[in-house]
Amino acid sequence: MKVLVTGGVRSGKSRHAESLLADSPAVTYVAPGPTAEEDPDPDWAARLEAHRARRPAGWTTLESRDLAGALAREGPVMVDCLGTWLSAVLDQADAWERPSREVQALVAERLDAAVEALAVARGPVVLVTNEVGLGVVPAHRSGRLFRDLLGTVNQSLATACDEVHLVVAGRVLRL
Repeated sequence: MKVLVTGGVRSGKSRHAESLLADSPAVTYVAPGPTAEEDPDPDWAARLEAHRARRPAGWTTLESRDLAGALAREGPVMVDCLGTWLSAVLDQADAWERPSREVQALVAERLDAAVEALAVARGPVVLVTNEVGLGVVPAHRSGRLFRDLLGTVNQSLATACDEVHLVVAGRVLRL
């Protein structure tokens, strides 16, 4: 089973994604976003702690931006979320202000490796992502770049998934 779970911020997508693997005694929970040490924002730290507290004791947290490597792990894997992974890729490459073609090539290289790893993953995989294409057009270039790139990331990884679930207001629609 490979499932992409998408939805808006605070839609319930992480909780739904966790429920898909609830019967698995051991899950690798991949957190590709900033750690509390990297981002001292107390709201971010509280959000991370709430996610940790909700997970079963047998789940292992892997903080990694190596998406392809994380997807190659044995056993069930959950990635939460692809939006924070994309932000980390752009941050690490200092790519927010680089020309769009350069940024697209950079992301495509990492994305292609992740799609290949997902396609051959033997255990269940649940990917969580944000649906950012339903709102207004962002006023700033960085917002438009992120929105467009995340749309590409979502489409590419969805092709290697068995199902895509859209979560809105805590309700799940299987696409």
